[in-house]
Amino acid sequence: MVHGASSGHPGGSLGCTDLVVKLYFDRMHVVPEPFNMDGAGEDLFFLSNGHISPMWYSVLARRGYFPVAELATFRKLNTRLQGHPATEEGLPGIRVASGSLGQGLSVALGAAQAKQLNGDDRTVFTLHGDGELQEGQIWEAAMYAAHHRIDNIVSFIDCNGQQIDGPTDDVLSLGDLAAKWSAFGWRVLTCNGHDFEDLDRVIKEADAARGSGIPTVVLMETAMGRGVDFMEGTHHWHGIAPNDEQLAAALAQIPETLGDY
Repeated sequence: MVHGASSGHPGGSLGCTDLVVKLYFDRMHVVPEPFNMDGAGEDLFFLSNGHISPMWYSVLARRGYFPVAELATFRKLNTRLQGHPATEEGLPGIRVASGSLGQGLSVALGAAQAKQLNGDDRTVFTLHGDGELQEGQIWEAAMYAAHHRIDNIVSFIDCNGQQIDGPTDDVLSLGDLAAKWSAFGWRVLTCNGHDFEDLDRVIKEADAARGSGIPTVVLMETAMGRGVDFMEGTHHWHGIAPNDEQLAAALAQIPETLGDY
């Protein structure tokens, strides 16, 4: 998709694929057809780091929200699959425009609190980049969640240590994230974001904690560009498209790496 558009974000998309596949195909109760913006009675997912939309679109299409063939329109003019998810085009599965980093947690907490007020026992899941935690709005939302005992939210942090300008430690060190989230009143869990069994474990732990009044954050260790040797572990593939030769080399590796997952 990124190659076809000559634009997009392959690195973070590859790094978060395992989690979102796990959520949509195993954990979350969703109703792709007919799509309901309200989401009552459904588990909800909010992609705060909206630039990794190629991955999300790919999962949504295969989960039945829209035809897989539509993925070929990614980032094309006047289509529904824009570079950052948006609601104007009416793409099923998208409930909020995202990609302005730092805003997704606030939106998700509003949805989670609405579910509490409405007696809806479903869960709200969110995904954030670790570099996104440099945004102050994240920590305002974190305080709000703990204060209001919003425990029907599980927020995953893509801890790949990379952002567009370089390693997060070089751009603005995040320090001890576990200690920070704990100090803000959240339950902190950790997992390997490329291990389905470990993802299953941590999701079950988060589910078991419902009713405690404590929101849950999962620090998910990942590798940017997972599965493609020349993309993995570097910020250089945060936001550039592969050329023809690089695409062929990347696709040739994917079947070999799937067995490791």
